[in-house]
Amino acid sequence: MRRAISAEASKLMSLPATWLAVALALLLAPAIAALRALQELSEITKGVQTAVQFAIGFEELGFGVTGVIILGVIAISSEYSTEGEESGNGRQMVTSLLAAPSRLRFFVSKASVVASASAILAILTIPVTMGILRLILGEFSPVIGIADLPRLIGVVLYWTLTSLLALGITFLTRHAALPLAFLILNTSVMTVSYLLTRITRWANYLPDMAGIRMFHEIDDAGSPLTPLGGGIVMAVWVLAILSVAAFTFCRRDV
Repeated sequence: MRRAISAEASKLMSLPATWLAVALALLLAPAIAALRALQELSEITKGVQTAVQFAIGFEELGFGVTGVIILGVIAISSEYSTEGEESGNGRQMVTSLLAAPSRLRFFVSKASVVASASAILAILTIPVTMGILRLILGEFSPVIGIADLPRLIGVVLYWTLTSLLALGITFLTRHAALPLAFLILNTSVMTVSYLLTRITRWANYLPDMAGIRMFHEIDDAGSPLTPLGGGIVMAVWVLAILSVAAFTFCRRDV
């Protein structure tokens, strides 16, 4: 298994799109946090408000998940993309399965690499984001202490589970376009899940809405989930999708 994970990590690092995903993961949240901090500082200077909003920093880390979504998608979609004529217009997946001892081990190796990379990126992005807030806001910057440790762990889990969700969906679709379009749209531009919560409370149990409860409160009065409950619900969703994806992948043709 160690060799399989090492091989999958090497393949992932060799993809140009991987470095785009890494850059987005590391830079998007800090960039949005910087803009938000400048706006907050302006409001404080004008006397419109006396303190920054409690969610600042954590809310931006929720948007930063875009990078790991791309990571989870390209880890699988690259296997199904057609190679050049010099390779006989074949697909990497055929070669990967010939080299792998079993499809299930291949699946687990992919998931392990994506999950580990996403967790590391989250751990690196958190201090950068909070540091930028401290740099811009100074004395008005929110103080992050030991009491916020559960929320920080929630960010790491949210990024990791989201990347696995992207990976599982891509295993099912075998194409990058659909999971990329839906997941990125739903976590950045227009949160469909959040709009659905305005219609029915059951939408709070969708994976992204449940998972974000681990570190960010969104109209908490309308949600029955605690941070722990939200994490459990998201984990169940991801486990279910990965199980279906693994079963389908092991049963169908390449």
